[in-house]
Amino acid sequence: MPLILPGNVATATASTTYNVANSCRFNDDDASMLELTPGSTSDAIRQTWTFSVWFKLGNLTAATLSGTGQRHIYMPRSSSSVFDIISIKDDNKLRYYSHSSAIVLETNALIRDPSAWYHWVIATDTTQGVAANRVKMYLNGTQITSFSTETYPDEDYVTRVAMDAVTRIGNDDTSNYFDGYLAEVALVTGSQLAPTSFGEFDSDSPTIWKPIDISGLTFGTNGFYLDFEDSSNLGNDASGGTDWSETNLAAVDQATDTPTNNFCVMNPLDNYLAGSTFAEGNLLVTTPSSGYNWNTGTFGLTSGKWYFEMFIQTDPTNNNSQIGVAGRNGNGGTTSEHSGKWSDNWVYSGQGDMYNNDTRTGTGFAEASANDIMGCYIDLDNNKIYWALNGTLQNSGTGIALDAPSTTTLGAYFPMVGDYYNGSSGTFRVNFGNPIWSLSSGVADANGYGSFEYDPSAGSFDSASKDFLAICTKNLGSDGG
Repeated sequence: MPLILPGNVATATASTTYNVANSCRFNDDDASMLELTPGSTSDAIRQTWTFSVWFKLGNLTAATLSGTGQRHIYMPRSSSSVFDIISIKDDNKLRYYSHSSAIVLETNALIRDPSAWYHWVIATDTTQGVAANRVKMYLNGTQITSFSTETYPDEDYVTRVAMDAVTRIGNDDTSNYFDGYLAEVALVTGSQLAPTSFGEFDSDSPTIWKPIDISGLTFGTNGFYLDFEDSSNLGNDASGGTDWSETNLAAVDQATDTPTNNFCVMNPLDNYLAGSTFAEGNLLVTTPSSGYNWNTGTFGLTSGKWYFEMFIQTDPTNNNSQIGVAGRNGNGGTTSEHSGKWSDNWVYSGQGDMYNNDTRTGTGFAEASANDIMGCYIDLDNNKIYWALNGTLQNSGTGIALDAPSTTTLGAYFPMVGDYYNGSSGTFRVNFGNPIWSLSSGVADANGYGSFEYDPSAGSFDSASKDFLAICTKNLGSDGG
């Protein structure tokens, strides 16, 4: 089964009675956002409200890791100096700030896990007599009580939330864009709600916080509920309110990576010599032009049958795109050590080779170039790996033997993409079942999850039929057979 990085992975091991169908992928390189100017409101509405959002981080650049680069989730603003803002701060702390520092809550906890879905609730009622009760903040169902900055508003303070002014999701009015996935974004006015109005702890796995159906809530004046289920109108207010306008968001930005089905993405924390850049929800990888470069996904695989594919957007010189599995991360090597150098890495190179332990097998594999799709099939029930090019199985469908996952450096195999060339970069769109490009086919796996250009179960694998699955939490526990 897959192993995933720490953090709240929602229903990775829990059954669900409510499933979130979609999220929206925000890419800061595209300057994507939603915008709305709500109607008139009252002081009472702006004094008492609850904001709820599920989010999964996108790229974690060196800048955001070291302390620059705000990621703004929600911001109502009537002028350059009159605004409230809900954001992940430049030092990776959760932050709620209100005009002229009337409210400043910044957590001590740092939010830096690109594999996890987080749930954040801010519940406000400034009419409360006790200052600390006027604004309550919750992460994954638990109230946050440790703050690096903790300033509560005066009694009866009127916030800027739900005011009749330009309001944005995913941006302020500068270059501070959110990058990653947002789901179940809601504002309820007139009530200071507990997080249990939006989620619950799983009865069988009580440390796992998961969503519940919130469609029956009364969202109130200027409240809203964005479920992102209409790909032609991602700003649709499912509560019946005014729809938000989209900027640089398209149907392809509707994602199936959600708090109830967490998909593997590429891992910016395992960035070989910090060389690659990440975009589109960590599914677009661009390697640098210097040295050999490779990156791994966020799921480690120890059993089962799994499939992913890679679209070559920009091919490195000499057809040096690579796809495969890595039993180690890349940070311990040098730029002269390509991904296939290691005994616990197996790689199909676009040159028409298979690499393992610094040895290439040059027969049975076709060359790949720009606009081709390379597929990787990982059978850890039989410790075999297969590859395809544009849907055609390579090596006549004969699998290459893998060492047992337990014998690798990491004790698991991680999906891997990269290049084998010192002199040009490559750009790769990686699809674990949650694609960032429009597919011509859109084929799900045998369990009905994911969407791929090519059928993960099509073909003869060592003269047998096999079902390979999308790498997502809904497939946890499946044997892949």
